Amino acid sequence: MNQESTLSAQAMILAAGRGERMRPLTDATPKPLLQVRGKPLMQWHMEALLREGFAQQLINTAWLGEQIEAYFLSKNGSSPARILREVLLNQEQTTSPVHLQFSHEGRDFGGALETAGGICRALPHLAEVFWVVAGDVFMPQFEFNRAAYERFENSDALAHLWLVPNPAHNPRGDFGISATGQALNLPKDAGYQLYTFSTVALYKRAFFEPPLCDIPAGNPQGIKTALAPLLRAAMDAGRVSASLYEGEWTDVGTPERLAQLNAKT
Repeated sequence: MNQESTLSAQAMILAAGRGERMRPLTDATPKPLLQVRGKPLMQWHMEALLREGFAQQLINTAWLGEQIEAYFLSKNGSSPARILREVLLNQEQTTSPVHLQFSHEGRDFGGALETAGGICRALPHLAEVFWVVAGDVFMPQFEFNRAAYERFENSDALAHLWLVPNPAHNPRGDFGISATGQALNLPKDAGYQLYTFSTVALYKRAFFEPPLCDIPAGNPQGIKTALAPLLRAAMDAGRVSASLYEGEWTDVGTPERLAQLNAKT
């Protein structure tokens, strides 16, 4: 674990994926660093988190991860992390400096550990309650709201998900939402209204501990584990809440989607 700060991170940006469907763009550039409307895709989340005061941020990396660290932690006085901080300070949107930590799954284990495995790897460096968002989704109006964070912190839920209307590439959706705001693990072929998981979520550390998850904190063996089975088990136990987000959202999974975003003004 390489770090600029030893503070517990309040947010984790997932940036370890290979981006196979984005090739050849990702052959030489990690997908979260691809430019969308003038800035790296993942930086949109970093700025939005900082605007709400979530200044301790952790980034996991694997494919070309050294580029991500170099981009945000360069020591030459023009570091994007410093620029990010200065821009927001000048706009009087925050008084918090940016503190970045990195979990290098590629360097430590030879590749990405999948979502849950990567979060478990980073868990010793995460706060008791923390945001997670994928670095390859674009949702420029989303607010990582401090009030939502505090509501979740005081709730009985172990996770809170933001779901979105189903895009064309995921027409059957992922999860349902009850009238009381519970996330529901429902079959996709039974006529239920399901929505797509945006990747944005709040978690408590207990979500990644027994009985839901058996991987030790820090994942010293580098176990690869998907997140969806853990989410479904927690939903079945009634421990996951959800909200529907209807703002702009794009899973930037293909060069065509990236080009469409950059063609918009």
